[in-house]
Amino acid sequence: MAKKIPAHLRQYTVKQNYASYTPINHAVWRYVMRQNHETLKDLAHEAYTDGLKASGISIEQIPDVAEMNEKLGQFGLGAATIDGFIPGVAFFDFQSHGILPVVAEIRKLENIQYTPAPDMLHEAAGHAPILADQTYASYVKRFGEIGKKAIATKEEHDVFEAVRAYSNLLEKGSATGEQLAEAQQEIAAREALVKGESEAELIGRLYWWTVEYGLIGTVENPKIYGAGLLSSVEEGGNILDPKVKKIPYDVEKVVRTGFDITKPQPQLFVCRTFEELMEGLEEFADTMAFRKGGAESVDKAAASGNTATIEFSSGLQVSGIWNESRKDAEGNVIYLQSKAPTALAYGEVELPEHSKTVHADGYGTPAGRLADGTALEELSVEEIKALGLKEGEDTELRFASGITVSGKVEKVLFRDGRPILVQWKNTLVTNGEIRLFEPEWGDYDMAVGAEVVSVYAGAADGEAYYGEDLPAQSDLAHEQDETMLDSLYGRVREVRNQMPADTVRQLVNIYEELKEYPDDWLLRLEIVEILEEVRGADDFLQLIKNELETLQETKKEYRKLIANGLKAAEKISLKK
Repeated sequence: MAKKIPAHLRQYTVKQNYASYTPINHAVWRYVMRQNHETLKDLAHEAYTDGLKASGISIEQIPDVAEMNEKLGQFGLGAATIDGFIPGVAFFDFQSHGILPVVAEIRKLENIQYTPAPDMLHEAAGHAPILADQTYASYVKRFGEIGKKAIATKEEHDVFEAVRAYSNLLEKGSATGEQLAEAQQEIAAREALVKGESEAELIGRLYWWTVEYGLIGTVENPKIYGAGLLSSVEEGGNILDPKVKKIPYDVEKVVRTGFDITKPQPQLFVCRTFEELMEGLEEFADTMAFRKGGAESVDKAAASGNTATIEFSSGLQVSGIWNESRKDAEGNVIYLQSKAPTALAYGEVELPEHSKTVHADGYGTPAGRLADGTALEELSVEEIKALGLKEGEDTELRFASGITVSGKVEKVLFRDGRPILVQWKNTLVTNGEIRLFEPEWGDYDMAVGAEVVSVYAGAADGEAYYGEDLPAQSDLAHEQDETMLDSLYGRVREVRNQMPADTVRQLVNIYEELKEYPDDWLLRLEIVEILEEVRGADDFLQLIKNELETLQETKKEYRKLIANGLKAAEKISLKK
């Protein structure tokens, strides 16, 4: 069954608009896929070749992501088209739902070997095939579940936006040198403000060195499973180069190894099995705020400057953007305050009447045990009433921290037999001489919880939290215009697909027009591929080959691309 995209993630999707892919786009796809399949069929993990077909991916043309979504359904997975870089939390959120986010764009011909920006080749041809291995698919999904909880700092969020802008400039190819220099300076300026390494940075490295650039097997005989290698003509074929260091997988080493997305990787990590990856992921997860809780984790949420969820020992989950918490002399959190619309949830389901609209101005609550050491969440209904927390009664709660809450109890909300929230009217909250909440500010909803047990990025109930602000679906679409050169590529494609009786004559006519584009190597290569399959065109074939040889001599950047293409033309039959 095809996967349905959760409402809160639809803002990142675009309509693929398959018809807008140009013949050059398809030719770029075909060249890279033919090269990769030929180069990697013996270097890639065994799931790669079978997974191409199973996931709805053809070597001959760009895949229809809707069809991919249907095909991946047999593995309990799906696919959705997105618009380039998206926030890490959102990317992992897609994967946590078993959805592979696939960038609608495909790299330009001039970036055919490598592009730092995500593209269709990387996502569809790199990620999707290996998902045919159920253990690996489980790893990727579990990575999404854990990764979406990773907290980044505000400064890291700012760096992400700068890198996204720079990568888009590079891929579009229309930016001036001055614009690129300014974008690089902006990245450097924002990077200079980043202090330390957040858990989002560390888990990003773990993702990079496994899902993107991972090898499996032995250091002496590794196989590729990483999408970055499976979608790169050059890097995938270079894994056996001794200059590329192979390191046995160790999660601690992996997360301490940085990377540069704009350059080939100098080292790669080799896991023994996909099960080892899962073990390493869970080991790293034990270091994250969502499993540790406490004051340190609360501080991470405040430093993120973005929506984060704080979960109390009662099970109550509070999602918002957080100020620095108030602490006691020992550093324990005693009062929490958000500064933006906040929602309350339990079991990742938003509580009725506790949406962002209700708590539009933020949310504050004490945390900790009462003065006598009592943890409210451990009390029964009768014990709660005995404490004076009865509907309509005026009462006062004194916390061990020195915080006092006094007012009229309106309601005590229970879930699974224990209290999670006390709703007050006419409430005064103080910490010594400091007044934290005044009666005239309205109703007061006090969280129940002696401890903060979990803190993580994003909202507890993403559908409800983000759904209020988002359209039902994105109205963006992948769009492109065709050029005259595109029309020539399209005509060659028709000839290749139909192989008519006058194939040579049609190609000669196309070639006459192609003379207007003396530096275009890829279409000449496609003509060579067809001529290798027909008889009586030796002179024409040699003419095109001579032009390609000249391009190899005069255009150094084309040399390897042309050589590899000619080699593939001799090996790979055009028959489907």
